[in-house]
Amino acid sequence: MAEVEEGRKSSEEFTDESEEEDSEEEPKLKYERLSNGVTEILQKDAASCMTVHDKFLALGTHFGKVYLLDIQGNVTQKFEISSVKINQISLDESGEHVGICSEDGKVQVFGLYTREGFHENFDCPIKVVALHPQFTKSNYKQFVTGGNKLLLYEKNWLNRWKTSVLHEGEGSITNIKWRANLIAWANNVGVKIYDISTKQRITNVLRDNVSLRPDMYPCSLCWKDNATLIVGWGTSIKICVVKERNPTEMRDLPSRYVEITSAFETEFFISGLAPLADQLVTLFFVKENSDHMDEEFRARPRLDIIQPLAESCEEISSDALTVRNFQDNECRDYRLEHAEGESLFYIISPKDVVVAKERDQDDHIDWLLEKKKYEEALMAAEISFKNIKRHDVQKIGMSYINHLVEKGDYDSAARKCQKVLGKNMELWENEVYRFKTIGQLKAISQYLPRGDLRLRPAIYEMILHEFLRTDYEGFATLIREWPGELYNNMAIVQAVTDHLKRDPTNSTLLTTLAELYTYDQRYDRALEIYLRLRHKDVYQLIHKHNLFSSIEDKIVLLMDFDKEKAVDMLLDNEDKISTDRVVEELADRPELLHVYLHKLFKRDHHKGQKYHERQIGLYAEYDRPNLLPFLRDSTHCPLEKALEICQQRNFVEETVFLLSRMGNCRRALQMIMEELEDVDKAIEFAKEQDDAELWEDLISYSIDKPPFITGLLNNIGTHVDPILLIHRIKEGMEIPNLRDSLVKILQDYNLQILLREGCKKILVADSLSLLQKMHRTQMRGVRVDEENICESCHATILPSDMAKPFGVVVFHCRHMFHKECLPSPGTIHGVQFCNICSAKRRGPGSGILEMKK
Repeated sequence: MAEVEEGRKSSEEFTDESEEEDSEEEPKLKYERLSNGVTEILQKDAASCMTVHDKFLALGTHFGKVYLLDIQGNVTQKFEISSVKINQISLDESGEHVGICSEDGKVQVFGLYTREGFHENFDCPIKVVALHPQFTKSNYKQFVTGGNKLLLYEKNWLNRWKTSVLHEGEGSITNIKWRANLIAWANNVGVKIYDISTKQRITNVLRDNVSLRPDMYPCSLCWKDNATLIVGWGTSIKICVVKERNPTEMRDLPSRYVEITSAFETEFFISGLAPLADQLVTLFFVKENSDHMDEEFRARPRLDIIQPLAESCEEISSDALTVRNFQDNECRDYRLEHAEGESLFYIISPKDVVVAKERDQDDHIDWLLEKKKYEEALMAAEISFKNIKRHDVQKIGMSYINHLVEKGDYDSAARKCQKVLGKNMELWENEVYRFKTIGQLKAISQYLPRGDLRLRPAIYEMILHEFLRTDYEGFATLIREWPGELYNNMAIVQAVTDHLKRDPTNSTLLTTLAELYTYDQRYDRALEIYLRLRHKDVYQLIHKHNLFSSIEDKIVLLMDFDKEKAVDMLLDNEDKISTDRVVEELADRPELLHVYLHKLFKRDHHKGQKYHERQIGLYAEYDRPNLLPFLRDSTHCPLEKALEICQQRNFVEETVFLLSRMGNCRRALQMIMEELEDVDKAIEFAKEQDDAELWEDLISYSIDKPPFITGLLNNIGTHVDPILLIHRIKEGMEIPNLRDSLVKILQDYNLQILLREGCKKILVADSLSLLQKMHRTQMRGVRVDEENICESCHATILPSDMAKPFGVVVFHCRHMFHKECLPSPGTIHGVQFCNICSAKRRGPGSGILEMKK
């Protein structure tokens, strides 16, 4: 594959396009080539190692040079260290000191700003060097080097360098990582960890695949935190956790131990490792004879994100990287470095440096737009609008609308306009004209702004004309939903009128025209149309706009449309349309007049009193069931006129009522017995009148009619002495149910006797109880003190000298007298009355107490 142009390139230049096209999963990382000064360096030289600090980068080359770079790849400093390959560069946490080792045995540790430090040439290649993380701050200035031995260098109290051998005898040391007090290194046998604080070696993690050459497939080490070491070697990954040993188990053992929490095999050879939260970023080398790749892409390195499990791993993402000259590289030629605290990963190869970083929200939106997932892209932009830098929410929304229009989903596109266009009137008008161009004005009509934010009236009128031309129902809906201020009402009225000339009976257009007249406050025109159509909104229109003066000559039309609503409205607004006016209008429609007067009478029996005479005929003609209640309740009805009408129509019940009301009860009773032949009703009538002569007439009429006699025997016991009836019954007359009737009479008599006796007992008991209560009351003492006065002389009732004899009379009415102030006793000996409240009768003023002393 041809090399890509230098500079920062998009992720697709470094990843497998064929995989990306088929995958619907979003990549986790994006890639950029480190360019500027790096490009120029690698054209003449080759990268051998690199170290990352959060402030700068340090790049070592095969020609023995070390370059300090900014994060854009620009060279800030250059050091000529050797003429051969730089094997390792180490920085302390402050970034002020650097350690460098090379293939010719040179080791230099110096300050970037002082150049003072350690400079030594060894007689063997030094593969790795590692500074203490706190090298600048530490007094001991410790660092380690790895060749055939692992050597620890530190300054003593005389400021001289002291050397200690930490390990030897297991071949060349290929990698060292120092974190806090722990030093991890790898040699031909395995990986070991040394605790610098206790000076103890605490573990030995053996190499799994001993068949692989350590120099060709070097070990990758990475500290995830101060206690977690990740080891990658060949195709094996192990996660080792350093733990404190229980003091009771120590004996001669180190104070710490290592527990392998995860160990698993991978598909390809590991060239580098880096932590990413609880996941791992792994750089894989793919051998040329691998069956897993097409020939064109066989040796491309892969950068995967995996989720470690106890004995396996789960692949989260995988990208094949197209780095320069990847066909010529081996596993040992690749390195993976990462920046602490940032999700930045540097893939180093001899001729290329690629930076991988986590995708941000802008990248996420880019991918969604590329996959035509516009709705998700819009949602993501709205949620993270403060964080996105390259995208604009409205532009994404417009892209979404364009996409929907291209698909032909016009309704969804129109609906999105509400959300996307917001208050931008220019964009709204552009979209309306675009929808007009494609013939889809109907789709956008229901989503147009219609509140405080409005378009020009011409826009709304254009849509209304479109609907009026093609869809009457839709036009009517818009007129109902849109406020009248959105458009020129007169222009739309004229357009509707023109259409009605071609179709004058179209109810939809007529109703809409009435609504337009209402908006224009031409209520009389609207009312005419509503009445013509018998539209349900006519009553609401009358009430809302007080159109009662306009309906005085249209009462019959209103009644024909809905009698109940019309009458209720007229009665509720008598102050606006008088009863006389309504009666006048309904004179030619007696059936409607009856409905109106009947409801008026129900509301108030006195309001329409002058029409009661007319109502008699109306009830007789249209509503006989309510005639009798009307005659009973009306006090203004002419009885003679009513009687005449009822007799003409042979309304017996009504005639009976009128005769009884006029005092002709005997004639009324006669009609009940002769025409209705209803003895129960006759008895009920006689009971109501409670007239002895009527009872006599009823008995005389019934005496030769056995069924009537039975009815009388059963019902008159409480009003007439049954003996009078029984004596008048002819001997030998057969009377139905006579025995039962007589038994009932006897039972009624016994019941009356029992009731009288019961009442007598209650009366006697109540009288006795009240007498006892009165006696107790009269026997109570009455308080007499200095505050009481004589009602005759008005002096204090008690004398000032209580030693002298005196007499006081106190009545039950609480009036008090000196004995000498009382008048002489009455005619009844021994009984005296209060001359104030009971002078002429006995009662509560009877004397109850006489006090003497």
